[in-house]
Amino acid sequence: MIQIEKSTPLRVIRDLGKDCKMCGSCCRHGAGMLIEEDLKRIARFLSVDAEKLKKNFLERVEMFNTKAWKPRLVKGGKPYGTCVFYDSKKGCEIHAAKPLQCAISNCKEYGEQLIQWFYLRYLVDPNDPESVRQWASYLKHKDWVIKGGNLDELVPDKEKLKKILSYGILK
Repeated sequence: MIQIEKSTPLRVIRDLGKDCKMCGSCCRHGAGMLIEEDLKRIARFLSVDAEKLKKNFLERVEMFNTKAWKPRLVKGGKPYGTCVFYDSKKGCEIHAAKPLQCAISNCKEYGEQLIQWFYLRYLVDPNDPESVRQWASYLKHKDWVIKGGNLDELVPDKEKLKKILSYGILK
């Protein structure tokens, strides 16, 4: 079993994520967030421009004080619902161009580690105090975190971390 870390290269992560059996469980209970490359790739795949993709299929969300796009959810509302690109008979209608978070996530043994890797690489900003505080809140509900995701690894300066967590003013 491989040990996933924040520094694990994307090619390794993609390889672990390809274990998805396309059961639709993730698609029926939410949707993955898009990174910038996803937006362009999905728009090309659907033969629409990025603005039309956003308007017709995506919603703006925020996590760890980072704004991102994700497919809208239908039939059940927030926070759970079915991804707008999921068809119960065909499965994921954008499978060949699906978002990175969807491509790397799976229900197998690495599932939670892959999600943490995605959050740490694309959503948690160690230079943004609010992002760090939100990550700290997330960690309160976890028994473990992948290497590179502990607060002292994200913000090695102990005084700075202490100020961030106590809402102190940073210079």
